[in-house]
Amino acid sequence: MNSYFVTGTDTGCGKTTVTAALARHLVARGRSVVCYKPVASGCETTPEGLRNDDALKLQAAASVVLDYEQVNPVALEPAIAPHIAAERAGVVIDITRLAEAMQAAAAEVRLVEGAGGWMVPLGSDTTTADLARAIEARVILVVGVRLGCINHAQLSARAIHADGLPLHGWIANVMDPSMPALAENLETLERLLGPRLARYDSDEGLSWS
Repeated sequence: MNSYFVTGTDTGCGKTTVTAALARHLVARGRSVVCYKPVASGCETTPEGLRNDDALKLQAAASVVLDYEQVNPVALEPAIAPHIAAERAGVVIDITRLAEAMQAAAAEVRLVEGAGGWMVPLGSDTTTADLARAIEARVILVVGVRLGCINHAQLSARAIHADGLPLHGWIANVMDPSMPALAENLETLERLLGPRLARYDSDEGLSWS
């Protein structure tokens, strides 16, 4: 199984949009794909239990059908940092258990979306990097292309490398097509991070470089 951990430059940079688009792209080309959002805060109470909109989108985009609780085993209601939400709920985010659960589904490609950005803690002594390492995943960085993205992207890439994990590549999520100097920003990102894997636009979807 090819495992990819999708992280982002910050919260709201479009990780879910890009991950779901990537899953649909692979499924359309005949690949079996399983998606996970192992830790999610900002869940809503429903008759079926706590549900997260991002996790539901990933569940729908995958070709391997899993129960919601398998896609999002740690569902937290407050829309706050996950380690704080977990502490308030009396939940311990067990990295080992999450990794073992994600090994169960048979698929060619496993896409795992992180919570927030790369440096978000999952507990008092665990981080996003620990989860990505536990599932032996290559990291894909989603860059929300907006003002400040060059700094955020470089800091994220450096942190990923410092944590000893392979940065498989980055995907540009063009959040505002009318952004001033859009082309120049994309060129700068490519110069600093290397060629991008793909670009996502709301009108055109995912396009590969």
